[in-house]
Amino acid sequence: MDVLICFCSCPDTTTAGRIAEALVEERLAACVNLLPGLQSVYRWRGKLQRDAEVLLLIKTTRARYPALQARLPQLHPYELPELLAVESAAGLPAYLQWVVESTRPVE
Repeated sequence: MDVLICFCSCPDTTTAGRIAEALVEERLAACVNLLPGLQSVYRWRGKLQRDAEVLLLIKTTRARYPALQARLPQLHPYELPELLAVESAAGLPAYLQWVVESTRPVE
């Protein structure tokens, strides 16, 4: 099973919650964890930035990733939202199957 874990940083818990709910509702994610208290340090437009953010851990499948990648910028307030996907090397088989079933489009 091709389960992916995607990382996406958000400016606050309200925005993170709205994005998480939309992704699960639209079956682009089986589950999204919100991790508040994140500090991000990065360079943007030539200047060093430091911001408090909320990290989303998005569980999806390789099959649904293209739709997730297309939808996230529509939901996200950042000009260039972070979206990084890593493959799950292993997992509880029943959980991996649940991710697949939970992201399958309804016909």
